[in-house]
Amino acid sequence: MSGPAEKCSITMPQDIAETAYARSAPSGLSAYATRQIERNNLNELISVAEAEHGLISEEETQAKREHLLHAREQQMGA
Repeated sequence: MSGPAEKCSITMPQDIAETAYARSAPSGLSAYATRQIERNNLNELISVAEAEHGLISEEETQAKREHLLHAREQQMGA
């Protein structure tokens, strides 16, 4: 994901908020939410690819993980 950051406010049940804060430590809730959305997007892409082309092998999955990690590192360094 790229582009400017946008500050937002959300409301959720207290037990969910406590779990979210616990899972997001120490990087913070914003980073946690961003990573989770990236994971959801990737899972959707994988589902579409598997529906069109069959199951993706572990080797192909690992290669994509490495590609995404490299792309994220380049974004952070830019």
